Amino acid sequence: MSEVTIIGVDLAKRVFQLHGAHNDGSVAFRKKLSRGQFLTFVSRQPKCLITMEACATVHGWGRALEPLGTTCG
Repeated sequence: MSEVTIIGVDLAKRVFQLHGAHNDGSVAFRKKLSRGQFLTFVSRQPKCLITMEACATVHGWGRALEPLGTTCG
């Protein structure tokens, strides 16, 4: 199977829901992570597009993800 090409993130106060997909749209993973686990998990993934819902903290997370080589959209 191909690598993960997109990760969708539902941001919340304590727990984030992640959905990873392959290039063909098939599910790569579904995960529930704490805020503290989020950056570590993303840093271990291949460089990909990360999409997040629009909320007050999305810009901060985008800045934190940028040095990891991901593209945020």
